[in-house]
Amino acid sequence: MDNHFHLLIYQVQQGMLSAFMKSLMTSYGAYFNRKYKRSGSLFESRFKASLINKDAYLTHVSRYIHLNPRSWKYFPYSSICAIRKANEPEWLQTQKVLAQFDYDRQSYLEFVADYEENKQMLDELKYELANL
Repeated sequence: MDNHFHLLIYQVQQGMLSAFMKSLMTSYGAYFNRKYKRSGSLFESRFKASLINKDAYLTHVSRYIHLNPRSWKYFPYSSICAIRKANEPEWLQTQKVLAQFDYDRQSYLEFVADYEENKQMLDELKYELANL
């Protein structure tokens, strides 16, 4: 995942997601350009967002994000490590996803690992997110 990233963000106030993403991408772009002595835009395009209004969709989006890195179980920049070790930082809110599994972390991890039977839904989700 050296060319993109995924975030699962809860928006609590209309318009805040766009403002947050603008700030994040501008700040990181400036940091990266300073660090590597370069200039210009770092990102190819504007961020893409998808409304999640069903719990089942939330769990599949979360799984899709966690499975995205090749070595997903141990990818250091993924929240899956914090979920697996039960040591989430304060800013990482896993309750809405884990609530779908009665807060049983192992059940969620098994759900993520057992993606084969739901591969079609994951492929459709990947297509939808790629074509936003």
